[in-house]
Amino acid sequence: MPACVDSIRECLEGAIPAIIATCDPDGTPNASYASQVHYVDGQHVALSYQFFNKTRQNILANPRATALVIDPFTVARYTLALAYVRTEASGPLFERMKAKLAGIASHTGMSGVFKLQGADIYRVLEIREVEATRQLARPPARNLLAAVRAAGQQIARCTELAALLDATLSTLDTELDIRHAMILVADAPNERLYTVASRGYPASGVGSEIPFGHGVIGVAARECTPIRINYMTTDYAYGRAIRESALASGLGDQLETEIPLPGLPAPHSQLAVPVSAGGRLAGMLYVESPQDHRFGYDDEDALAAIATQLGLAMQHLQVVEAPDEPLLTAESAAPATGVPIAVRHYAANDSVFVGDDYLIKGVAGAIFWKLLRDYLREHRTEFTNRELRLDPTIRLPDIADNLEARLVLLQRRLLERSPHLRIEKTGRGRFRFRVERPVQLLEIPA
Repeated sequence: MPACVDSIRECLEGAIPAIIATCDPDGTPNASYASQVHYVDGQHVALSYQFFNKTRQNILANPRATALVIDPFTVARYTLALAYVRTEASGPLFERMKAKLAGIASHTGMSGVFKLQGADIYRVLEIREVEATRQLARPPARNLLAAVRAAGQQIARCTELAALLDATLSTLDTELDIRHAMILVADAPNERLYTVASRGYPASGVGSEIPFGHGVIGVAARECTPIRINYMTTDYAYGRAIRESALASGLGDQLETEIPLPGLPAPHSQLAVPVSAGGRLAGMLYVESPQDHRFGYDDEDALAAIATQLGLAMQHLQVVEAPDEPLLTAESAAPATGVPIAVRHYAANDSVFVGDDYLIKGVAGAIFWKLLRDYLREHRTEFTNRELRLDPTIRLPDIADNLEARLVLLQRRLLERSPHLRIEKTGRGRFRFRVERPVQLLEIPA
Protein backbone atom coordinates (compact mmCIF):
# COMPACT_ATOMS: atom_id res chain seq x y z
CA MET A 1 0.00 0.00 0.00
CA PRO A 2 1.16 3.66 -0.35
CA ALA A 3 3.39 4.84 2.46
CA CYS A 4 0.76 6.70 4.50
CA VAL A 5 1.41 6.07 8.18
CA ASP A 6 -1.94 7.55 9.25
CA SER A 7 -3.73 4.37 8.20
CA ILE A 8 -1.82 2.22 10.74
CA ARG A 9 -1.44 4.57 13.71
CA GLU A 10 -3.06 2.08 16.07
CA CYS A 11 -0.07 -0.22 15.48
CA LEU A 12 2.27 2.43 16.88
CA GLU A 13 0.87 2.75 20.40
CA GLY A 14 3.43 0.36 21.94
CA ALA A 15 0.82 -2.15 23.13
CA ILE A 16 2.59 -4.88 21.12
CA PRO A 17 6.38 -4.54 20.63
CA ALA A 18 7.56 -4.11 17.05
CA ILE A 19 10.36 -6.13 15.44
CA ILE A 20 13.14 -4.28 13.62
CA ALA A 21 15.33 -6.01 11.03
CA THR A 22 18.63 -4.51 9.83
CA CYS A 23 21.76 -5.64 8.01
CA ASP A 24 25.41 -4.86 8.58
CA PRO A 25 27.64 -3.76 5.64
CA ASP A 26 28.41 -7.41 4.86
CA GLY A 27 24.73 -8.25 4.52
CA THR A 28 24.41 -10.19 7.78
CA PRO A 29 20.84 -9.69 9.07
CA ASN A 30 19.83 -8.87 12.62
CA ALA A 31 16.37 -8.74 14.19
CA SER A 32 15.43 -7.28 17.56
CA TYR A 33 12.43 -5.92 19.41
CA ALA A 34 11.84 -2.16 19.41
CA SER A 35 10.48 -0.61 22.59
CA GLN A 36 8.64 2.02 20.61
CA VAL A 37 7.76 2.93 17.03
CA HIS A 38 6.27 6.41 17.24
CA TYR A 39 4.04 8.19 14.72
CA VAL A 40 5.63 11.45 13.52
CA ASP A 41 3.54 12.32 10.44
CA GLY A 42 2.10 10.67 7.36
CA GLN A 43 5.55 9.83 5.96
CA HIS A 44 7.74 9.39 9.04
CA VAL A 45 8.04 7.29 12.21
CA ALA A 46 10.56 7.43 15.03
CA LEU A 47 12.21 4.52 16.81
CA SER A 48 13.42 4.80 20.37
CA TYR A 49 17.20 4.66 20.69
CA GLN A 50 18.13 3.35 24.14
CA PHE A 51 21.29 1.30 23.70
CA PHE A 52 24.21 1.21 21.29
CA ASN A 53 23.32 -2.32 20.21
CA LYS A 54 23.61 -4.26 16.96
CA THR A 55 20.55 -2.55 15.47
CA ARG A 56 22.04 0.85 16.13
CA GLN A 57 25.42 -0.14 14.71
CA ASN A 58 23.81 -1.50 11.55
CA ILE A 59 21.69 1.60 10.98
CA LEU A 60 24.66 3.93 11.25
CA ALA A 61 26.53 1.79 8.70
CA ASN A 62 23.58 0.87 6.47
CA PRO A 63 20.61 3.26 6.94
CA ARG A 64 17.85 0.87 5.87
CA ALA A 65 15.52 -1.17 8.09
CA THR A 66 12.30 -3.15 8.03
CA ALA A 67 9.80 -2.98 10.89
CA LEU A 68 7.00 -5.41 11.65
CA VAL A 69 4.13 -3.78 13.55
CA ILE A 70 0.87 -5.32 14.80
CA ASP A 71 -2.54 -3.75 15.30
CA PRO A 72 -3.47 -4.50 18.95
CA PHE A 73 -7.19 -4.64 18.13
CA THR A 74 -7.39 -6.60 14.87
CA VAL A 75 -4.00 -8.41 15.06
CA ALA A 76 -3.34 -7.31 11.47
CA ARG A 77 0.40 -7.19 10.73
CA TYR A 78 2.28 -4.75 8.53
CA THR A 79 5.87 -4.41 7.35
CA LEU A 80 7.38 -0.96 6.97
CA ALA A 81 10.37 -0.30 4.70
CA LEU A 82 12.36 2.43 6.47
CA ALA A 83 15.18 4.82 5.59
CA TYR A 84 17.07 6.45 8.47
CA VAL A 85 17.01 10.28 8.42
CA ARG A 86 18.42 11.65 11.68
CA THR A 87 18.45 11.36 15.48
CA GLU A 88 16.93 13.93 17.84
CA ALA A 89 18.14 13.97 21.45
CA SER A 90 16.03 16.90 22.67
CA GLY A 91 12.95 18.88 21.75
CA PRO A 92 9.20 18.15 21.46
CA LEU A 93 9.42 14.78 19.65
CA PHE A 94 12.09 13.51 22.03
CA GLU A 95 10.02 14.52 25.07
CA ARG A 96 6.85 12.91 23.69
CA MET A 97 8.70 9.64 23.13
CA LYS A 98 10.49 9.84 26.47
CA ALA A 99 7.18 10.19 28.34
CA LYS A 100 5.50 7.43 26.35
CA LEU A 101 8.49 5.14 26.89
CA ALA A 102 8.34 5.77 30.64
CA GLY A 103 4.79 4.42 30.66
CA ILE A 104 5.72 1.37 28.59
CA ALA A 105 8.74 0.69 30.82
CA SER A 106 6.64 0.89 33.97
CA HIS A 107 3.99 -1.39 32.46
CA THR A 108 6.58 -4.02 31.49
CA GLY A 109 8.67 -3.79 34.66
CA MET A 110 11.62 -2.25 32.80
CA SER A 111 11.72 1.22 34.39
CA GLY A 112 15.37 0.83 35.35
CA VAL A 113 16.35 -0.29 31.85
CA PHE A 114 14.36 1.81 29.36
CA LYS A 115 16.10 5.20 29.25
CA LEU A 116 15.69 7.09 26.00
CA GLN A 117 18.97 8.24 24.42
CA GLY A 118 17.42 9.66 21.28
CA ALA A 119 14.60 9.50 18.77
CA ASP A 120 15.73 7.96 15.48
CA ILE A 121 13.57 9.36 12.68
CA TYR A 122 12.88 7.26 9.58
CA ARG A 123 11.12 7.96 6.31
CA VAL A 124 8.55 5.27 5.55
CA LEU A 125 9.20 4.11 1.99
CA GLU A 126 6.53 1.41 1.81
CA ILE A 127 3.86 -0.26 3.94
CA ARG A 128 2.73 -3.81 3.22
CA GLU A 129 0.09 -5.86 4.99
CA VAL A 130 1.28 -9.38 5.81
CA GLU A 131 -0.82 -11.99 4.05
CA ALA A 132 -2.89 -14.65 5.83
CA THR A 133 -3.34 -12.56 8.95
CA ARG A 134 -6.40 -13.53 10.95
CA GLN A 135 -8.07 -10.25 11.76
CA LEU A 136 -10.42 -9.63 14.66
CA ALA A 137 -13.24 -7.13 14.65
CA ARG A 138 -12.18 -3.64 15.68
CA PRO A 139 -14.15 -2.28 18.65
CA PRO A 140 -16.64 0.44 17.71
CA ALA A 141 -15.00 3.85 17.74
CA ARG A 142 -16.39 7.00 19.28
CA ASN A 143 -17.31 9.69 16.76
CA LEU A 144 -14.61 12.15 17.76
CA LEU A 145 -15.30 14.51 14.88
CA ALA A 146 -18.86 14.97 16.13
CA ALA A 147 -17.48 15.54 19.64
CA VAL A 148 -15.13 18.26 18.37
CA ARG A 149 -18.03 19.87 16.55
CA ALA A 150 -20.17 19.85 19.71
CA ALA A 151 -17.31 21.29 21.74
CA GLY A 152 -16.82 24.08 19.21
CA GLN A 153 -20.51 24.97 19.39
CA GLN A 154 -20.40 25.12 23.20
CA ILE A 155 -17.24 27.22 23.18
CA ALA A 156 -18.68 29.65 20.62
CA ARG A 157 -21.67 30.40 22.88
CA CYS A 158 -19.55 31.55 25.83
CA THR A 159 -19.26 35.27 26.55
CA GLU A 160 -17.31 35.04 29.82
CA LEU A 161 -14.11 33.18 30.67
CA ALA A 162 -15.54 31.32 33.68
CA ALA A 163 -18.38 29.96 31.56
CA LEU A 164 -15.93 29.06 28.79
CA LEU A 165 -13.75 26.99 31.12
CA ASP A 166 -16.69 25.15 32.62
CA ALA A 167 -18.31 24.51 29.24
CA THR A 168 -15.09 23.04 27.85
CA LEU A 169 -14.73 20.58 30.72
CA SER A 170 -18.43 19.72 30.61
CA THR A 171 -18.16 18.93 26.89
CA LEU A 172 -15.21 16.62 27.49
CA ASP A 173 -17.39 14.69 29.92
CA THR A 174 -20.58 14.51 27.89
CA GLU A 175 -19.15 14.18 24.36
CA LEU A 176 -15.86 12.34 24.86
CA ASP A 177 -16.61 10.43 28.06
CA ILE A 178 -13.58 12.02 29.78
CA ARG A 179 -14.38 12.22 33.49
CA HIS A 180 -11.18 13.71 34.90
CA ALA A 181 -9.82 16.93 33.43
CA MET A 182 -8.38 20.30 34.30
CA ILE A 183 -7.44 23.57 32.61
CA LEU A 184 -4.34 25.47 33.64
CA VAL A 185 -3.34 29.00 32.54
CA ALA A 186 0.26 29.91 31.77
CA ASP A 187 2.18 32.46 33.81
CA ALA A 188 4.91 32.72 31.18
CA PRO A 189 7.22 35.25 32.92
CA ASN A 190 7.50 32.93 35.93
CA GLU A 191 7.42 29.74 33.82
CA ARG A 192 4.55 28.27 35.79
CA LEU A 193 0.98 27.12 35.24
CA TYR A 194 -1.92 27.62 37.63
CA THR A 195 -5.17 25.67 37.74
CA VAL A 196 -8.32 27.68 36.98
CA ALA A 197 -10.88 24.88 36.45
CA SER A 198 -11.18 21.14 37.01
CA ARG A 199 -13.79 18.40 36.82
CA GLY A 200 -14.10 14.96 38.36
CA TYR A 201 -12.08 15.47 41.56
CA PRO A 202 -13.09 15.75 45.24
CA ALA A 203 -11.26 19.10 45.51
CA SER A 204 -11.06 21.61 42.68
CA GLY A 205 -7.39 22.46 43.20
CA VAL A 206 -8.03 25.95 41.85
CA GLY A 207 -4.89 28.02 42.40
CA SER A 208 -2.54 25.03 42.44
CA GLU A 209 0.62 25.53 40.41
CA ILE A 210 3.14 23.48 38.50
CA PRO A 211 6.45 24.71 37.04
CA PHE A 212 7.30 24.33 33.38
CA GLY A 213 9.26 21.12 32.90
CA HIS A 214 7.75 19.21 35.86
CA GLY A 215 5.43 16.25 35.37
CA VAL A 216 3.60 15.47 32.16
CA ILE A 217 1.80 18.85 32.25
CA GLY A 218 4.93 20.92 32.85
CA VAL A 219 7.00 19.11 30.22
CA ALA A 220 4.24 19.49 27.62
CA ALA A 221 4.05 23.21 28.47
CA ARG A 222 7.81 23.71 28.25
CA GLU A 223 8.01 21.99 24.86
CA CYS A 224 4.59 23.32 23.73
CA THR A 225 3.64 19.88 22.43
CA PRO A 226 1.03 17.25 23.36
CA ILE A 227 2.33 14.46 25.59
CA ARG A 228 0.41 11.23 26.03
CA ILE A 229 1.15 8.31 28.39
CA ASN A 230 -0.98 5.16 28.33
CA TYR A 231 0.28 3.27 31.37
CA MET A 232 0.89 4.09 35.01
CA THR A 233 4.34 5.60 35.63
CA THR A 234 5.83 7.50 38.56
CA ASP A 235 8.35 9.25 36.28
CA TYR A 236 5.76 11.89 35.38
CA ALA A 237 3.83 12.13 38.65
CA TYR A 238 2.83 15.80 38.66
CA GLY A 239 1.48 15.80 42.22
CA ARG A 240 4.98 16.02 43.72
CA ALA A 241 6.29 18.62 41.28
CA ILE A 242 5.70 21.77 43.34
CA ARG A 243 7.10 20.36 46.57
CA GLU A 244 10.18 18.92 44.83
CA SER A 245 10.78 22.19 42.98
CA ALA A 246 10.46 24.25 46.15
CA LEU A 247 12.80 22.01 48.10
CA ALA A 248 15.38 22.03 45.30
CA SER A 249 15.26 25.83 45.27
CA GLY A 250 15.71 26.12 49.02
CA LEU A 251 12.13 27.32 49.52
CA GLY A 252 11.00 24.62 51.92
CA ASP A 253 9.73 27.26 54.37
CA GLN A 254 7.23 28.48 51.75
CA LEU A 255 5.45 25.16 51.31
CA GLU A 256 2.58 26.42 53.45
CA THR A 257 1.40 28.28 50.34
CA GLU A 258 1.17 25.09 48.29
CA ILE A 259 -2.30 24.23 47.00
CA PRO A 260 -2.46 20.52 46.10
CA LEU A 261 -3.04 19.85 42.43
CA PRO A 262 -6.24 17.94 41.70
CA GLY A 263 -5.74 14.58 40.08
CA LEU A 264 -6.06 10.84 40.33
CA PRO A 265 -3.68 9.22 42.84
CA ALA A 266 -2.50 6.70 40.22
CA PRO A 267 -3.51 7.69 36.67
CA HIS A 268 -2.96 4.91 34.11
CA SER A 269 -3.49 7.20 31.10
CA GLN A 270 -2.52 10.85 30.81
CA LEU A 271 -2.77 13.40 28.02
CA ALA A 272 -1.57 17.00 28.25
CA VAL A 273 -2.34 19.33 25.33
CA PRO A 274 -1.11 22.94 24.95
CA VAL A 275 -3.69 25.71 24.63
CA SER A 276 -2.19 28.34 22.33
CA ALA A 277 -3.32 31.61 20.80
CA GLY A 278 -1.48 34.14 18.69
CA GLY A 279 1.61 31.96 18.67
CA ARG A 280 1.88 31.99 22.47
CA LEU A 281 1.19 29.35 25.09
CA ALA A 282 -2.01 30.36 26.90
CA GLY A 283 -2.32 27.29 29.10
CA MET A 284 -2.76 23.52 29.19
CA LEU A 285 -5.70 21.15 28.82
CA TYR A 286 -5.02 17.99 30.81
CA VAL A 287 -7.06 14.78 30.96
CA GLU A 288 -6.42 11.47 32.70
CA SER A 289 -8.02 8.10 33.35
CA PRO A 290 -7.64 5.13 35.71
CA GLN A 291 -7.70 2.84 32.63
CA ASP A 292 -4.67 1.71 30.63
CA HIS A 293 -4.55 2.83 27.03
CA ARG A 294 -7.52 5.19 27.37
CA PHE A 295 -6.25 7.87 24.98
CA GLY A 296 -5.07 7.10 21.46
CA TYR A 297 -3.78 9.19 18.58
CA ASP A 298 -7.33 10.10 17.56
CA ASP A 299 -8.13 11.30 21.08
CA GLU A 300 -4.98 13.40 20.99
CA ASP A 301 -6.06 14.96 17.68
CA ALA A 302 -9.54 15.70 19.05
CA LEU A 303 -8.20 17.27 22.24
CA ALA A 304 -5.70 19.33 20.24
CA ALA A 305 -8.54 20.68 18.07
CA ILE A 306 -10.62 21.55 21.13
CA ALA A 307 -7.59 23.18 22.79
CA THR A 308 -7.09 25.35 19.70
CA GLN A 309 -10.69 26.55 19.87
CA LEU A 310 -10.33 27.16 23.60
CA GLY A 311 -7.17 29.22 23.08
CA LEU A 312 -8.76 31.41 20.41
CA ALA A 313 -11.84 31.95 22.58
CA MET A 314 -9.67 32.91 25.57
CA GLN A 315 -7.78 35.40 23.42
CA HIS A 316 -11.02 36.89 22.13
CA LEU A 317 -12.54 37.24 25.59
CA GLN A 318 -9.37 38.86 26.90
CA VAL A 319 -9.83 41.59 24.31
CA VAL A 320 -13.56 42.16 24.72
CA GLU A 321 -13.39 42.02 28.53
CA ALA A 322 -11.38 45.25 28.57
CA PRO A 323 -13.50 47.88 26.77
CA ASP A 324 -12.17 51.41 26.32
CA GLU A 325 -14.42 53.13 28.84
CA PRO A 326 -13.91 55.70 31.60
CA LEU A 327 -13.00 54.49 35.06
CA LEU A 328 -15.85 54.14 37.50
CA THR A 329 -16.20 56.74 40.19
CA ALA A 330 -16.12 55.55 43.78
CA GLU A 331 -19.39 54.25 45.17
CA SER A 332 -20.00 53.96 48.88
CA ALA A 333 -20.75 50.59 50.40
CA ALA A 334 -22.80 49.92 53.50
CA PRO A 335 -20.53 49.13 56.49
CA ALA A 336 -20.02 45.43 57.03
CA THR A 337 -20.90 43.92 60.38
CA GLY A 338 -19.82 40.86 62.34
CA VAL A 339 -16.54 39.40 63.53
CA PRO A 340 -13.61 41.07 61.70
CA ILE A 341 -11.62 39.05 59.17
CA ALA A 342 -7.86 39.36 59.52
CA VAL A 343 -6.03 39.47 56.18
CA ARG A 344 -2.22 39.32 55.90
CA HIS A 345 -0.32 40.32 52.78
CA TYR A 346 3.33 39.41 52.19
CA ALA A 347 4.89 41.94 49.85
CA ALA A 348 7.73 39.60 48.83
CA ASN A 349 5.48 37.46 46.60
CA ASP A 350 2.01 39.01 47.11
CA SER A 351 0.82 35.95 49.02
CA VAL A 352 -2.34 36.55 51.05
CA PHE A 353 -3.66 34.75 54.12
CA VAL A 354 -7.26 35.11 55.34
CA GLY A 355 -7.06 34.33 59.03
CA ASP A 356 -4.55 31.49 59.21
CA ASP A 357 -5.53 30.03 55.83
CA TYR A 358 -3.50 30.62 52.70
CA LEU A 359 -5.62 32.11 49.92
CA ILE A 360 -3.58 33.17 46.88
CA LYS A 361 -0.33 34.75 45.75
CA GLY A 362 1.29 36.47 42.78
CA VAL A 363 -0.73 38.77 40.53
CA ALA A 364 -4.04 37.44 41.89
CA GLY A 365 -2.83 38.22 45.40
CA ALA A 366 -1.86 41.75 44.36
CA ILE A 367 -5.31 42.26 42.82
CA PHE A 368 -7.01 41.08 46.00
CA TRP A 369 -4.87 43.39 48.14
CA LYS A 370 -5.76 46.37 45.92
CA LEU A 371 -9.48 45.60 46.20
CA LEU A 372 -9.25 45.41 50.01
CA ARG A 373 -7.28 48.65 50.32
CA ASP A 374 -9.61 50.55 47.99
CA TYR A 375 -12.60 49.18 49.88
CA LEU A 376 -11.25 50.37 53.24
CA ARG A 377 -9.96 53.73 52.02
CA GLU A 378 -12.78 54.71 49.69
CA HIS A 379 -15.57 52.23 50.49
CA ARG A 380 -15.40 51.16 46.86
CA THR A 381 -17.10 48.02 45.62
CA GLU A 382 -17.32 48.60 41.85
CA PHE A 383 -14.28 47.99 39.63
CA THR A 384 -13.31 47.52 35.98
CA ASN A 385 -10.75 45.25 34.37
CA ARG A 386 -9.30 48.26 32.60
CA GLU A 387 -8.37 50.09 35.79
CA LEU A 388 -6.65 46.96 37.10
CA ARG A 389 -4.57 46.80 33.94
CA LEU A 390 -3.51 50.42 34.45
CA ASP A 391 -2.59 49.98 38.13
CA PRO A 392 1.24 49.62 38.42
CA THR A 393 1.02 48.08 41.92
CA ILE A 394 -0.44 44.89 40.44
CA ARG A 395 2.58 44.38 38.17
CA LEU A 396 0.76 42.67 35.32
CA PRO A 397 3.09 41.39 32.61
CA ASP A 398 3.11 43.53 29.47
CA ILE A 399 2.23 40.65 27.12
CA ALA A 400 -0.62 38.17 27.49
CA ASP A 401 -1.45 39.30 31.03
CA ASN A 402 -4.41 36.87 31.40
CA LEU A 403 -6.09 39.32 33.76
CA GLU A 404 -9.51 37.72 33.35
CA ALA A 405 -8.08 34.28 34.17
CA ARG A 406 -6.53 35.69 37.35
CA LEU A 407 -9.86 37.21 38.33
CA VAL A 408 -11.60 33.87 37.77
CA LEU A 409 -8.92 32.22 39.89
CA LEU A 410 -9.39 34.75 42.70
CA GLN A 411 -13.17 34.53 42.48
CA ARG A 412 -13.13 30.74 42.84
CA ARG A 413 -10.56 30.71 45.63
CA LEU A 414 -12.64 33.20 47.61
CA LEU A 415 -15.76 31.12 47.10
CA GLU A 416 -13.95 28.04 48.47
CA ARG A 417 -11.94 29.64 51.29
CA SER A 418 -13.60 32.91 52.29
CA PRO A 419 -17.24 33.24 51.23
CA HIS A 420 -17.68 36.52 53.13
CA LEU A 421 -15.42 38.18 50.54
CA ARG A 422 -16.67 37.71 46.99
CA ILE A 423 -16.18 38.88 43.42
CA GLU A 424 -19.29 39.10 41.26
CA LYS A 425 -19.42 39.91 37.54
CA THR A 426 -21.68 42.88 36.82
CA GLY A 427 -21.06 43.29 33.09
CA ARG A 428 -18.43 43.14 30.39
CA GLY A 429 -15.15 44.16 31.98
CA ARG A 430 -16.85 45.06 35.28
CA PHE A 431 -17.21 43.37 38.64
CA ARG A 432 -18.32 44.02 42.20
CA PHE A 433 -16.25 43.29 45.31
CA ARG A 434 -18.68 42.24 48.02
CA VAL A 435 -17.51 42.45 51.65
CA GLU A 436 -19.93 41.02 54.24
CA ARG A 437 -17.72 41.29 57.36
CA PRO A 438 -15.26 43.92 58.58
CA VAL A 439 -11.65 43.36 57.52
CA GLN A 440 -8.37 44.11 59.26
CA LEU A 441 -5.31 44.35 57.02
CA LEU A 442 -1.72 43.61 57.96
CA GLU A 443 1.10 44.30 55.49
CA ILE A 444 4.28 42.22 55.88
CA PRO A 445 7.08 44.11 54.07
CA ALA A 446 9.56 42.31 51.83
